[in-house]
Amino acid sequence: MVKVMTEEEFKKILDKGETDTVEFKSWVKARNMKEIISLAVDELIAFANSKGGTVYFGVEDNPVEVTGCNRNYDGQRMIEGIYDKTIPPLFSEISAFEYEGKLVIALSVKADGKTYTTTDGRCLKRLGRNTKPAYPDELNNVYSSTQNPDFSARIMSDSTLGDINKLEVYNLKEKLRVRDSKSTLPDLDDIDFLRDLQLIKFDGDIEKLTIAGLLFVGKETSIQRLLPQAEVIYLHYSTNNLEEYDARIDLKLPLISVIDKLTERVQAYSKIENIQVGLFRLEVEDFPERVFQEALLNALSHRDYQSNAAVYVKQYPDRIVIENPGGFLDGITENNIITHPSIPRNKLIAETLQNLKYVQRTGQGVDIIFKDMVSMGKPYPKYRSFNDAVSLTIFSAIDNIEFVKFITEIQDKSNKIMPLAEMMILRTLLDNRKEQLSELSKKVQKSLDETKKLCNELVNSGLIEIVGKEYMLTAKVYEALKSDVEYTRDKTIQYIKAKSMILEYLQTNDQITSAKIQEMCGFTKQQARIVIDKMRSGKLIALKGKGPAARYVLINGLSDN
Repeated sequence: MVKVMTEEEFKKILDKGETDTVEFKSWVKARNMKEIISLAVDELIAFANSKGGTVYFGVEDNPVEVTGCNRNYDGQRMIEGIYDKTIPPLFSEISAFEYEGKLVIALSVKADGKTYTTTDGRCLKRLGRNTKPAYPDELNNVYSSTQNPDFSARIMSDSTLGDINKLEVYNLKEKLRVRDSKSTLPDLDDIDFLRDLQLIKFDGDIEKLTIAGLLFVGKETSIQRLLPQAEVIYLHYSTNNLEEYDARIDLKLPLISVIDKLTERVQAYSKIENIQVGLFRLEVEDFPERVFQEALLNALSHRDYQSNAAVYVKQYPDRIVIENPGGFLDGITENNIITHPSIPRNKLIAETLQNLKYVQRTGQGVDIIFKDMVSMGKPYPKYRSFNDAVSLTIFSAIDNIEFVKFITEIQDKSNKIMPLAEMMILRTLLDNRKEQLSELSKKVQKSLDETKKLCNELVNSGLIEIVGKEYMLTAKVYEALKSDVEYTRDKTIQYIKAKSMILEYLQTNDQITSAKIQEMCGFTKQQARIVIDKMRSGKLIALKGKGPAARYVLINGLSDN
């Protein structure tokens, strides 16, 4: 409930008159309770869409005079009427007090970051002493009215420098010293440090926090007050019960503190598998720290902070699911997320993470997540997109330890990191044995020309080969991987593959030549002759013509002549 006001306190309000947070309304001039509720709804919506405020019933505004309210008023009906006539339902607080023997009723609301409208679709905002119509997409709620396409760069009009957590500023500086010893940013005093990062900006003559500033250096109570939707909820599920969580943490903290706390929590449940690679031992975690942090950083920097939903981090024994409000931006889908140019929803947050050296460059996170997971033999990360949310699942299992060893050895010998797309091609061919260029193109999310160039480089490196229209791993790669898939270049396997391609070709063509078989199967003239002879003896094909005119047709396709 609103604090009961003394006559002395209320006299100061009366003397000041109506403001951007105070409205006076007559009770005696209203025809009935329905009209009183309607008057209250409009003013309270305007306050909620601005800074919050109070409507005082029983006061005339011109001139200011207290005329009082009916003492038989129904307070419950008033707050329920306001709740029912607003979208989303607006919670208001009601109180009553005496002033010079007359009853005054106060209805108050707070600004909580949401945009409110009436049930008939009207949106209102407070402009000085008056209530004005507005459209929901024009409102910045508790934020500065300065138009800025980057939501995170907007000034928080209700913030002050007192909302800054000085310890958080110190921690950011110290972390930056470790991450970039050459950076001069940590040597600045606190205010200059925040100015340089644009975490504080001038709003007129007064410096205030930007939204990014609140999210990086704001006090916990300030985040709760000014941007309550900036919440991360962690849930842990055990092997025994995958439906109900057994641990929960609700965090409304600066972003880096959220990352630190959840990284520590995830690592506490994460196991490590040791893989021997030559003389070295490679440690592979269930949920590698860099992968998890990149995934969480992406969620925090790309989430929609105008949505009231929280970011969820759900840890299961075999996977972590990160869900963040806000769907993919235009043009980005699950099928191009690796290669699509980054479009940061919150540019200043992304730039601050880059300046603090938490990311090397904006837009690199998805590439890092996929590259680390593929190189460690884990399943591909899985993105799912909804209209108003995105989820990412990362898995703990290692599908193929030999693949991990193989990639590690290749990179060690070449003294360079293999590009993600090349790793994905090798992994796809290991999983599926053979693929056409079109399928590989979809997997690596690149054009056919780009994919063909990558495949040619792998062919030249002796890692894959092309048989007909399909790509396969070479024999030496299969041998290195020690896969359960037997790879034999003997005549039997060679014949089965060639026979299949030749019969498939003859389903749509009347005839085939030896030269065509050589081209299609990647054979020498002798290899083609062996396959042709075997298919003729098996009465699958027959020879027509001689010498340069020789061609082969299906037996069941021969004519009577």
